[in-house]
Amino acid sequence: MTGLWDTTGPEVTKALAAERRSAGGVTSGLALTLVAVADEKRVKEAEAAATIAAAAHPCRILIVVRSDITRDVNRLDAEIVVGGRLGPCEAVVMRMFGRLALHAESVVMPLLAPDVPVVTWWHSEPPEHIANDYLGVVADRRVTDAAQSPDPVATLKQRAADYAPGDTDLAWTRITPWRTLVAGAFDTLESQVVGATVVAPERDPTAALMRGWLAARLQIAPNLEPTSEFPRMRAVELACANGDMLTLTRNNGTALFARTGQPDRRLPLPRRPLGDELAEELRRLDPDQIYAEALGALAGISDLDRLSPTRVHVWKDPALAQAASETSSS
Repeated sequence: MTGLWDTTGPEVTKALAAERRSAGGVTSGLALTLVAVADEKRVKEAEAAATIAAAAHPCRILIVVRSDITRDVNRLDAEIVVGGRLGPCEAVVMRMFGRLALHAESVVMPLLAPDVPVVTWWHSEPPEHIANDYLGVVADRRVTDAAQSPDPVATLKQRAADYAPGDTDLAWTRITPWRTLVAGAFDTLESQVVGATVVAPERDPTAALMRGWLAARLQIAPNLEPTSEFPRMRAVELACANGDMLTLTRNNGTALFARTGQPDRRLPLPRRPLGDELAEELRRLDPDQIYAEALGALAGISDLDRLSPTRVHVWKDPALAQAASETSSS
């Protein structure tokens, strides 16, 4: 590991090249560049998740930590790891202070692995508009996590309003096991589904996307049965035209599958670590049309997958916004 304190972008680039030569890194073996934007308190989580994901998808990991962005100071500290604690990958952890943090791309762009896709992942509260963050504009895929925001369901609706093909959210990834089990129930289902109910807390983003997915796939309007007894989605119930009911209920890493007239079955429904969820999103680098349909159904916006995948960077200075806010309140 090489540490550079109060350094510059060119020095980081040279140090990474030197570490690669020393460790025998081969850029041609990389599948992508993963740019992770994280708050300081979540850096260790981001490193651990990126390490798991990189084991399945060899990549260059660039972790960007922004601090004190409204202060009139500039400082860049960097850690360069090729192999070592972050596994068999190339990684640079960059802590940017002051106005430099608003121009993170000036440091990140020269570090992108050549001729491979770029995935930007925000392990922090998602930006309101991705076009305001150049690190999102240059990415082929953009991964947010609505659960990191104070109002996750409202954040998902904002993601729909700001959507471009290539966007996704880890709340969607977290319901992959649920969607697999629900879809599997249709293998032996002959009657049409006419209603659905999702039992979950009102602010659970996974439940919101599950309702959007059911609405998009089945052309129905799923109900939400709010519960405060459980921290996340508890059950999915489907009502059939012939009167049959199908219910999937989460219980300690398994799901109880109940269907009218049939014995109950227990099916696996594990809660996966963050790194596995991130690795799933890195498996596909093309737009996720099913996610777009589910997100659009949730927000009441159609044809999201037909929008342009290209964004144009829109500059926004948080310092100016803060100054305006302070002026209006005084």
